[in-house]
Amino acid sequence: MTNIQQENLGDYFSSACLRHGRHEAFSCLGGSLSFAQLESRSRDLAGWLRSDLGLQPGDRVAVMLPNVLQYPIVLHAILRAGLVVVNVNPLYTARELSHQLRDSGALAIFVLANCAATLETVVADTAVRHVIVTEVADELPRLKRRLVNFVLRYVKKLVPAYELPGHHRWLAVARASEGSDPPPTSTGRDDLAFLQYTGGTTGLSKGAMLSHGNVLANLAQCEELQAELLAEVCPGEDVFVLPLPIYHAAALIPGLMLFLHSGACQLLIPNPRDLDAFLRELRRRRISGFVGINTLFSALLQRQDFRALDFSRLRFTGTGGAPLHKIVAEEWLRVTGSRIQVAYGLTETSPVVSAEQAGIPGAWSGTVGPPLVDTEVTLRDLNGRLVAAGEPGELWVRGPQVMQGYWQQAEATAEVITEDGFFRTGDIARFDESGCIEIVDRKKDMILVSGFNVYPNEIEDVVTRYEDILEAACVGVPDDRTGEAIVLYVVLKTGASLDEDALKDYCRQQLTAYKVPRRIEVRGELPKTNVGKILRRVLRDEVVADTSPTSGPTSG
Repeated sequence: MTNIQQENLGDYFSSACLRHGRHEAFSCLGGSLSFAQLESRSRDLAGWLRSDLGLQPGDRVAVMLPNVLQYPIVLHAILRAGLVVVNVNPLYTARELSHQLRDSGALAIFVLANCAATLETVVADTAVRHVIVTEVADELPRLKRRLVNFVLRYVKKLVPAYELPGHHRWLAVARASEGSDPPPTSTGRDDLAFLQYTGGTTGLSKGAMLSHGNVLANLAQCEELQAELLAEVCPGEDVFVLPLPIYHAAALIPGLMLFLHSGACQLLIPNPRDLDAFLRELRRRRISGFVGINTLFSALLQRQDFRALDFSRLRFTGTGGAPLHKIVAEEWLRVTGSRIQVAYGLTETSPVVSAEQAGIPGAWSGTVGPPLVDTEVTLRDLNGRLVAAGEPGELWVRGPQVMQGYWQQAEATAEVITEDGFFRTGDIARFDESGCIEIVDRKKDMILVSGFNVYPNEIEDVVTRYEDILEAACVGVPDDRTGEAIVLYVVLKTGASLDEDALKDYCRQQLTAYKVPRRIEVRGELPKTNVGKILRRVLRDEVVADTSPTSGPTSG
């Protein structure tokens, strides 16, 4: 495995900054940040956090920011000061934000001004003593900053007109901290680096404790996998696009951190759902790398202005966090010339477990590649016994990237980490003949129809190959006759209409009878996580609430 010499992530960041100095490290909304600026600005801020705010190594600091230039500065500052990063989704409701701040015990928070109203409603009931407020454009050149912030505040009305009392402003902190130096710290690999909260799809979110060693190990594993790609990166020339939120582990660690170390400039996209603004950014640069998710790839491929972009430098496209549909992979390769390289992981594994290697033929393999180096994967039945070769089972993983446990939740930790160090992922998988992992589905999303296991991923992949379907999701609901019945939700392509009988006939041709959806419903959009992963749970809750406990769903 690639040997990363640094003992902590602060030094890992600094080594990249010192190596690539004057080259552009990040670009966003027309502004930029060089590696040298990232090093000096983060050093100043780290000193201010320790000296002016009095924070001590191990204290938690929440970061409630989207993909803006302030984020890498804050991230590097917290880590080099020996503090712990608590990433917070800026779209959180007051309930979700209150839980995460109270659970983590964060003493300070960096927050986007747009989210100040939500923070104000809960901050008094948390341990937070210091609030640093920034606006989207605070790191842009002065004239552009004033223009963008004016539009956001008074035209789009995205920023509250009042001020959060007792806070620090980002620009004032930048001036006050200039020339600061953090006190020496002895942060080591066993020390906590992140409380990275899980999505909370089955209840209150839990803080996965990721140490500096966990993350450094996963970075080294990813470096070995992508050695050829990273060796070819040319600082000052190559641009990698990060549209996925970097407060999410999948974009943060194998994305931002790995590409930073290679010297690539990273184009940060604050809001990828605004496709018009996103495409304006893409037209300004010839991109070398792109990290996305199935729903984003699909949405971009519907745009002619995306198809018209210059992809001559695009050498890498990566995805993870949600299934990649075959039809999307094939069209992406045809349009861009870049094969989407699939990875699999979880927040609790820092996050990557397995990934496809470069040079695989075809557009789509249906697998997430072999396990990374120094990563042990086994498949188990409900009793924890190894399953027979070729059979599906729950994926268990053991390796240096597996988290230390859940923050202050020993019982929940014991439920998922075995005595011999395996993490029980809750995903159903199988190995193919070459040793690659095929993710069948989430254990909790499996549907039981007349005693047969049905995996939504399979049905959704089949349905999205139907010419009129853009997105699909299926869930199981209680049914007196079959135990559970399949309800399918679809989003149509622009201008398309649905012949439900024709779609069911198509499904009968592609799927065994018990896998054919009982009911089909057209939606304008499907509920998604902040990353873009479709939330089956929300759909399941809706249909169960609308279904009589005795009748079960009927054919639509």
